[in-house]
Amino acid sequence: MKLIESIKEFGGYLNRYAHYSVACHCPMTFSVYLPPQAAHGSVPALYWLSGLTCTDDNFRVKAGAQRYAAEQGIALIIPDTSPRGEGVPDVPERYDLGQGAGFYVNAIRSPWDEYFRMYDYVVEELPHLVEMNLPLLPGVKSISGHSMGGHGALIAALKNPGAYRSVSAFSPICHPLKGEWGKGCFTAYLGGNTAQWAAYDATCLVQSGASMPEILIDQGTADEFLAAGQLLPEAFQAACLQAEQPLSLRMQEGYDHSYHFIATFIGEHIAWHARALG
Repeated sequence: MKLIESIKEFGGYLNRYAHYSVACHCPMTFSVYLPPQAAHGSVPALYWLSGLTCTDDNFRVKAGAQRYAAEQGIALIIPDTSPRGEGVPDVPERYDLGQGAGFYVNAIRSPWDEYFRMYDYVVEELPHLVEMNLPLLPGVKSISGHSMGGHGALIAALKNPGAYRSVSAFSPICHPLKGEWGKGCFTAYLGGNTAQWAAYDATCLVQSGASMPEILIDQGTADEFLAAGQLLPEAFQAACLQAEQPLSLRMQEGYDHSYHFIATFIGEHIAWHARALG
C-alpha cells in the first residue's frame, strides 16, 4: 500500500494509494479521505462505490463529500470500479463491459474470471487493507454508491448481514436481471444461468430474505436511465414492501443521473450514515 498523492482538504487529507490486489491479480488504485479527527484517533468509514466508466477520481472531485465527511468525522474509502492495466481483459468499444465496468461481482467465465473479482475486493480485501494501515475503527463501516456502484453497495450490505451499519444509494441498478446493463455484464462475467445472477441482484436478495435495518435511495425523476428501464427502483420497492424491509425511496423531482444530483444530496446521505456509525 503505497501513498502516491496527498492533498489537504477541510482540515483532513485526501490521499491516493496504489497496491497489488490479490483478488484482482493486478495493481489497483484507490482514494481515502481522512477527516481531521483521524489525527487524534481512529474513525468510522463510509465506502463509496462509483458507476460505469468511473475511477476513484470522479467521486472525490465532483461530489463535494469531503466537507461533510470532515464535519462528521468519517473517513471516505473510494475504490476503482474494476481492475485495469496491460493484460486485463477489456472491450474498448463498449463502456458497459470490461475495464471501468466491474459490476462488483466475482466473474466465473473466461477471460474475466482471473481479474474481475470486484466483490471480493470491495467486501474483503480492501477493508482488511485499509483497517490494517490507516486510523479506522475495525469493522465500523457503512457503504453507499451511484448507479452500478449503488447496485454494488446494496448487494454488499444485503449479502453480509452485520458487516455494514447502513447502506444508501443514488440511482442504483436495482434489478440487473431485468435491465440491459445487467444482462450484458452478467452474461459475460457469470454465464447464462440466471440462478447465479440472483446472488448479485438486490431485488432478488430481498425477495430471498436478505435484509438491512433501513435502506436509503435517492432517485432523480429526470434520470434518462430510469426512463430507459435500466434502474428499476419500482421493482426493488415492491420487493421491500413484500418483505417488510424498511426502505426510504426518495424520488427527487427534476434531477438527472449526474454528479450534480449526487452533490446536491451527498451531505444528507453522509449525515444519515453518521447517525448509524455513531
